[in-house]
Amino acid sequence: MKTLKQYLAPVICLAVFETVAVVLWLTKDNIFYLINFSYIGVAIALGIFLFIRKNKYARRIAQLLVGTYMLVYLGLICNENMQIEGFWYYLFTGVFEAATIHYAVAKIFGPLIFGRGWCGYACWTAMVLDFLPYKVPSQPRKKIGWIRYITFAASLVFVAALFLAHVGNIERIMFFAFIIGNIVYYGVGIALAFIFKDNRAFCKYICPITVFLKPMSYFALVRVKCDKDKCISCGKCKKVCPMDVDVTDNSRKRKNGTECILCMECVKNCPKDAL
Repeated sequence: MKTLKQYLAPVICLAVFETVAVVLWLTKDNIFYLINFSYIGVAIALGIFLFIRKNKYARRIAQLLVGTYMLVYLGLICNENMQIEGFWYYLFTGVFEAATIHYAVAKIFGPLIFGRGWCGYACWTAMVLDFLPYKVPSQPRKKIGWIRYITFAASLVFVAALFLAHVGNIERIMFFAFIIGNIVYYGVGIALAFIFKDNRAFCKYICPITVFLKPMSYFALVRVKCDKDKCISCGKCKKVCPMDVDVTDNSRKRKNGTECILCMECVKNCPKDAL
């Protein structure tokens, strides 16, 4: 019975994504949504299953499966701008499709359930950055997180300007914006990783998506919690956390609590299984 219970998490994950897939398929009358969200659900559930089986590449497998699918298939092949500019584009056109559905599920309402799990298991930018050598930050966190609000506003102003100027062929512009935007994200992300010796520097200071993710993640149902009776305050969890989260504090006001990406490095490295 205990063995079966430990696999409940991937089953629940798959069930949630399948529910979203079926609902969107029926309401939008488009089988693509059934295939799309079923695939993502299976990929993430597989990652969780492999983690339970103690596979050290579990999260990375899910991250690569989802990230490359969204970057290559949805972005480059289907010509959909899945960056934040695409969200603004569909929002201004009043169409609940592609990027708006993606953002609603993964980055606006989804975080109420899984917090910033998107950043750990699906982001195609972080997917590349996580290959870099600085998996654990070696320097104190910088107080420049305000830059994310500038990039967030810039993306909104960019798309709004296109509509206000009545620019033609905006869909094509959105596709090129997706390509150029990704090149810039990767370039800046890699540069910051080496400058700050921190793979996740881009996520902490620049990424505009966190403006959506952070407030919703505060209420996340899925969280890493600490069993105070088992914890020996060795500090290993804090040392291995790529996002500088204090997981020993169970309150929602814990340090950098809304930035937990559920990478489970703290869980894997806890010597007393207190997390």
